[in-house]
Amino acid sequence: MNKQSFIYANSRRYMFASITFAWIATICLSLAWIWYQDGRSAIMFVYLFICGLGLLGLWKGNALLRASETALARSEERHKRILQTAMDGFWVTDVQGRLLEVNETYCRMSGYSEQELLSMHISDLEAEETAGDTAAHMQKLLSQGEDRFESRHRRKDGSLFDVEIRAQYSPESDQLCTVFLRDITEQKQAEQNLKESEERFKALHNASFGGITIHDKGLILECNQGLSEITGYSVEELIGMDGLLLIAPGSRDLVMRNIVSGYEKPYEAMGLRKNGEEYPLRLEARSVPYKGRNVRTVEFRDITEYKKDEEEREKLQGQLLQAQKMESVGRLAGGVAHDFNNMLGVILGRAEMAQDQIDPAHQVYTDLVEIRKAAERSVNLTRQLLAFARKQTIAPKILDFNDAVSGMLNMVRRLIGEDIDLVWLPHFDLWPVKMDPSQLDQILANLCVNARDAIAGVGKVTIETENISFDETCCTRHPGFRPGEYVLLAVSDNGCGMDKDTLLHLYEPFFTTKEMGKGTGLGLATVYGVVKQNNGFINVYSEPGQGTTFKIYLPRHRAIAEPAVESFSKQPTARGQETILLVEDEPAILAMTRIMLERLGYTVLPANTP
Repeated sequence: MNKQSFIYANSRRYMFASITFAWIATICLSLAWIWYQDGRSAIMFVYLFICGLGLLGLWKGNALLRASETALARSEERHKRILQTAMDGFWVTDVQGRLLEVNETYCRMSGYSEQELLSMHISDLEAEETAGDTAAHMQKLLSQGEDRFESRHRRKDGSLFDVEIRAQYSPESDQLCTVFLRDITEQKQAEQNLKESEERFKALHNASFGGITIHDKGLILECNQGLSEITGYSVEELIGMDGLLLIAPGSRDLVMRNIVSGYEKPYEAMGLRKNGEEYPLRLEARSVPYKGRNVRTVEFRDITEYKKDEEEREKLQGQLLQAQKMESVGRLAGGVAHDFNNMLGVILGRAEMAQDQIDPAHQVYTDLVEIRKAAERSVNLTRQLLAFARKQTIAPKILDFNDAVSGMLNMVRRLIGEDIDLVWLPHFDLWPVKMDPSQLDQILANLCVNARDAIAGVGKVTIETENISFDETCCTRHPGFRPGEYVLLAVSDNGCGMDKDTLLHLYEPFFTTKEMGKGTGLGLATVYGVVKQNNGFINVYSEPGQGTTFKIYLPRHRAIAEPAVESFSKQPTARGQETILLVEDEPAILAMTRIMLERLGYTVLPANTP
């Protein structure tokens, strides 16, 4: 019962007492009038009697009122002592959220005085909730009569503390809300410490097969036994050590860059053991909470054995690549090379015989020379085809890149077929490149075959070259790129294109989107390996239905490429009178060779079977 209700109830009791005395006085007056026949004496008596009764009623009512006020004051004092000494904070607010009453406990919680708090609004104390959040809680309180939730308040010094809030409201309470607030900061901190402890435990033991550390500002705060086994240091030696001392000098810049950037994906570096031995290492870092602050856990994995296995896999992969290369060109070499060489032999032989019979000053002789040159270039093309199909030691040469690509175009046309147009866009004054010509053949052949397979029916493949320079700014946007001057080789098609998921696995060995039996997934893996072997890099641009462009960047070589020199030196011709048995299954070659030998004086016995 509040103060107004208490006073109202006691006032009613006072009025009741007064009315009771007045009623008694009226009865007595009537009786007195009847008893006394002398009107003046009766009236005087009645007045005296009424005054006495009135005084008695007033005295009694005042006594009751004083007793009520005393009881109310004692009750208020008792409640005030309870609220002031309670362990929880206490508010009384209006429905607008203004503080009307606070207890000493909340003053201690917040650091504000009572006078300061009584001039504040609830939202002035909320550290995380917005004005909208506060309004939502008030609306819930007014509609449901109570609300309970957790929040964070801001002390006068700016620090934060967690509170559990229980609020009550009743329409009969003169539009006032009562709020109890409990400081749960220690409880929350205990929960947070437990959570951090669990996360540290999980982080330390998730990689029990490797080393794990907790770092802060470069120093090792905690580590497991696995790190001791990897590095050769004891756990006691590792605690407090600068983590970079476990990294080989050549990898420290890489590790520092990843630390500064917050990189959290696995990457490889070289580690350094206590005995000075360097070893291949895989690192993976991530942020975790630790004693109220964020630190980084770093996982160390010794990948020495993995690297040995990887080298063995690369060796086996090289053998597999060679087998695949032989398979891919075998049909082309077997179906074309033999017939092609036969035709070239006839062309070269007939041209040479015709030259022997014509005056060098004649125009026809000049035409025959051009025929021989074209045939010799075709012979070189055949040699390239055969070299492409063999396992040979890499022999880098300084190349005129445009000439080297041009020399492959005829073979490329055979690979892509007649329904696909081949467009060649060379850049003039192209810088030279130093690489094995057969590797360039591999790049072009694999990219063009992939372009062919991406085109359904009629299409176009474009090969172009260009000089490109990259600066530091450009390289920061393209991971793996290095500043410098490069020669660009781009191969584009207008085929079906690739989606993002395919692009993610594009260079993985054995990854293919082709039907069973139509591809092994080694073509682009080969291209990637060749490019990396020559200190270059490769990018691909593709979208479904928009075609694909592969861009290969190879380092510029500063020397000048030496042009190939074609020689047609005249050699002495052997002659004789012997008889020669000539066996050849190709009629054109058999006839041509017979004529050539007979002109030299030999007797020829031709046969088309052994």
